[in-house]
Amino acid sequence: MEIQDIKARLTLATVLHHYNLKPDKNLRLLCPFHEDKTPSLQVYYKTHTAYCFSSNCKTHGKSLDVIDFIKYKENLSKHEAIKKSMEIAGITEPQITNTNNTFDRVQFLTNIYTYFKNAIHNSKPTKEYIKQRGLNHEKIEIGFNSGQFHHGTRKDETLIQNCLTVGLLIDKNLTSRTGEKAYQPFGKYCIVFALRNRANQVTGLYFRSTINEEDAKHYYLKDRSGLYPHYPKAETEKLILTEAIIDAATLLQLPDIIKDYELLSSYGTNGLTKEHITAIKELKNLQEIIFAFDNDEAGNKAAEKYSKELKEILPHIKITKIELTANEDVNSVFTAHEPEIFTHLLENRKDFLFSNEKNKSSETTEKTSKAEQIKTPVQIENKNKLDTKNPYKLSYTTETASYYIQGGISKILDSMKVTLVIEHLQTQQKSRNKIDLYEDKQVEKTCKEVSEKLNLRKDLLEADIYKLTDLLDQYRETEINNNKSNEHLNNEKIYPLTVQERQETEHFLKQQKLIYKFNELLGKSGIAGEDTNRIFLLIIAISYKMPEPLHALIQGSSGSGKTRLLRQISDCIPPERVIRLTRVSDKGFYNYPEKYLKNKLVSLEDVDGLGEDATFAFRELQSNGELSSATSVKQENGQIVSAEKIVKGPIASLACTTQGEMYEDNMSRVFLIAVDESREQTQRIIQYQNNKAAGQIDTRKEQEIKRFIQNMVREIKPYEVINPFANKIQLPEEAHKIRRLNDLFQSFIKMITVINQYQRRKDEKGRLITETEDIETAIDIMFESIVLKVDELDGSLRQFFEKLKKYVEKKSKSFEFTRFDVREATGLGKTQQQHYINKLLELEYLQQYGFANRGFRYKIVFWDDYTKLREQIKTHLHKQLQVLAFTPDRTPNRTPALLKTEALS
Repeated sequence: MEIQDIKARLTLATVLHHYNLKPDKNLRLLCPFHEDKTPSLQVYYKTHTAYCFSSNCKTHGKSLDVIDFIKYKENLSKHEAIKKSMEIAGITEPQITNTNNTFDRVQFLTNIYTYFKNAIHNSKPTKEYIKQRGLNHEKIEIGFNSGQFHHGTRKDETLIQNCLTVGLLIDKNLTSRTGEKAYQPFGKYCIVFALRNRANQVTGLYFRSTINEEDAKHYYLKDRSGLYPHYPKAETEKLILTEAIIDAATLLQLPDIIKDYELLSSYGTNGLTKEHITAIKELKNLQEIIFAFDNDEAGNKAAEKYSKELKEILPHIKITKIELTANEDVNSVFTAHEPEIFTHLLENRKDFLFSNEKNKSSETTEKTSKAEQIKTPVQIENKNKLDTKNPYKLSYTTETASYYIQGGISKILDSMKVTLVIEHLQTQQKSRNKIDLYEDKQVEKTCKEVSEKLNLRKDLLEADIYKLTDLLDQYRETEINNNKSNEHLNNEKIYPLTVQERQETEHFLKQQKLIYKFNELLGKSGIAGEDTNRIFLLIIAISYKMPEPLHALIQGSSGSGKTRLLRQISDCIPPERVIRLTRVSDKGFYNYPEKYLKNKLVSLEDVDGLGEDATFAFRELQSNGELSSATSVKQENGQIVSAEKIVKGPIASLACTTQGEMYEDNMSRVFLIAVDESREQTQRIIQYQNNKAAGQIDTRKEQEIKRFIQNMVREIKPYEVINPFANKIQLPEEAHKIRRLNDLFQSFIKMITVINQYQRRKDEKGRLITETEDIETAIDIMFESIVLKVDELDGSLRQFFEKLKKYVEKKSKSFEFTRFDVREATGLGKTQQQHYINKLLELEYLQQYGFANRGFRYKIVFWDDYTKLREQIKTHLHKQLQVLAFTPDRTPNRTPALLKTEALS
């Protein structure tokens, strides 16, 4: 074997571990080549070299590679150092160098795995991850795939072809940002373990994801072959068989285990392959197979299945299993307990019972049950069990004492701080203590004090509390897992409709002019007036189902009814998909569970009250559909490290504001909707309130209608949409931020099409096809929002100015008015008047005269023609709709909408 091949397979970390040398946090060591009082040997993991800076060292001035390091450490010749290097690297057979340029899979996988092992040292998050899993990359071989092995200076066409051959790269016809050919890395962001053949060569790779563990945990390289950690040694007598590779890797770190037992990993509950069976059958000295599968339903079934198969093949072999905690695996038990627990579990392993052994077992069970009959039922039921009926007062009773955990336990996993009450069984005397059960010294001190106070044996108290700690660990982890499961269920919760409900909703959804029928229902659900706004907001709210939801900002003066409108619309959305917020703290959005906001409608009653951080977070959720933040996490060893916290969307949102002009960044991302503040709308609301007070409105009927709308929303599916007319409708060029408005407009048309899905055709890919009717409906509903985007004034300010213009015009265009005239014209109080007047002064629509002590007078100096602006926009869109209706590929069987917003009334 070439020296370069040896170096490729032997890392400096492996050499240092072999000699029990551990660098400090600055990667420095006390030099082993001379007497050294302060660390002078610098370790370079990236280049697998070391350098001593001391002039007293015999290696001074030399950069030591792994072979040189061994040579100087053991005073060997170069040839002897090479042999020792091969021994440390586990190279047992000389390999023939490939001279004919044919692809050597084994050599390639060996080299790439060495690269993966080196990558561990350059990835701090990966080192933190494997540390959390209780693994030590200095004791066992672990690699990390960052997906960068074919980039930059490493880029080579031969390398890429070899990676494609073994499956490390996947060709999906991708193109990079530079226009070059790109590939998808296999097993990206995974830790990597090597599978080895009989000759201990790398013939396969196993990848375990360090992210997104819920959806994608395990990957094997194609054409999988080889075993982990290697083929069992020929002299093996006791073989531990684990369910997963990470379990075998965990046990591989324990000297007491590997001294007496050989390890072999199955590849999951269905992963005991022919290669495993063959390797086990060849072990001539094998006496016992010990199953260490997960203690859950799948793991127990798999262990029972394979134990029977192995017993048939090897009837003389003893087959046993270790009893892990319920729903735990080897790795999770290791991370929650001291390593000695496996010595205990192995010493107490149990035999598998097969058909010819069951009779003996039943006799033993019968004897045991008779013995237990002597005890009282309460003793049998409660002895040594944690009573969790009351989560705020957990109890545990033994023959020594009763123990109570007052107030429950914290979910922070780095401690077990509790209020512990210990009660004497006979005297009922109690001792109350605040204690961290993870601190052995605290436990010993407390037990000593309780022993003296209650006259109980200290050693029995300690044994009980350590057992109680284990039970509390299990309880806490179960609760956390249950919460995660419930969170997942809440996100995916489906409310099945009855046959009758489904028939009713489908019948309604198949009606022509469905959007307008929806609007009529909204009116009957208790929303007085706001004919256009209410259907507009409902469509935006329903978009929570889509990959790219929509957002609305409702503008209006204080007391204009915008919050009530928002609540009424959100009441029509399935409640399991609505998050109603009155206030959000600066970090509020960042602290949600990762998937809690996914495809939800966020209803925010007052966006004006958001702080700068909360506003930014809300805007990011609207635009990017995800929040990503760096945060600090305290590990089990007390070290605080950085971690990434992700909150996933997308969300749809409805929010209210009185000062829309202050939210320039927000306004460009949302539909602007101005509530109707006219006298006519005020009369409608008052009439509704009076009718309700008089008992003329059936509120139960309104609730039934809302539930009916909710059921229809549940039945609407989030189809993909194509709009063949997308290039034939142009919005007014004067519109503010026309690029983003056009995107909103196209998205709104898609939503109209989605709601009309029962009347729309689909293409060969199952996508809904937009009709011109959808575009007409979208423009009908969006017209006021489009005008707002073109208008310089926001919605509530425009309504104020139009009322003022009408009042002044009746007098004279040159009429100078006071705030009392403004009140007569608009009905607004002094504070709101002043807000609007100041804004109009700033925009130079008004001019101010006089002095503050005598009262200012005002004059309109810019008489914009708002009616003309609306007509221009209406005509612009109307002409385009006329053209659409008579395109050659369509039959002119209907007239386009007249763009009357009154059409929805």
